[in-house]
Amino acid sequence: MAWLLAPLYDPIMAGVERSCLARWRSELLKEARGSVLEIGAGTGVNLQHYPEGLTRMVLLEPDPGMRRQLVSKSSHLSNVEFCEEPSEALPFDSGTFDTVVSTLVLCTAPDPGKSLCEIKRVLRPGGQLLFIEHVLAHESPRYAAWQRRLEPLWKRCAGGCHLTRDTERALIESGFELTQVTRERMRKSLPLIAPTIRGCASVAG
Repeated sequence: MAWLLAPLYDPIMAGVERSCLARWRSELLKEARGSVLEIGAGTGVNLQHYPEGLTRMVLLEPDPGMRRQLVSKSSHLSNVEFCEEPSEALPFDSGTFDTVVSTLVLCTAPDPGKSLCEIKRVLRPGGQLLFIEHVLAHESPRYAAWQRRLEPLWKRCAGGCHLTRDTERALIESGFELTQVTRERMRKSLPLIAPTIRGCASVAG
């Protein structure tokens, strides 16, 4: 299904972007600094929200269909590097980046705990992970129950996306310190993926 999802992703998400996601991305990514790695950069929707003056930008996207769109949208940028490796095995030395960005990515990662450990490894002491992720609906047992019931079918239709990830807990278990967390529902999205968390997690200096 991934080959079909790539060209449809931006049109499917257009209403959500207008409603809330574009603002969330802008507010979050203005905090990016220094050398930046974005995992699961997808079709490049974050590119317009990064501040000027970054010293390095690496865009990681393993999916070929998504990556074609990403490269096309990045053609006007001079300081962008591309990476095809999975987030569970980042091909970078420890302490390489000041900022790592993950927006709607960890839901699809085959092993999010391993991805987070790799992110922590490649961040410098004092580095930051900026994230937006849809998560399990802890605040509503009814929604959470439906997420669990429908997740097997959803994964097949949505490129491996999980509905029941507890990303906040995974961050803490991976050794990150949550310095900023906002819990909010994505407007104009399907109820199953509406619960989200976003914010900043840091690596102890």
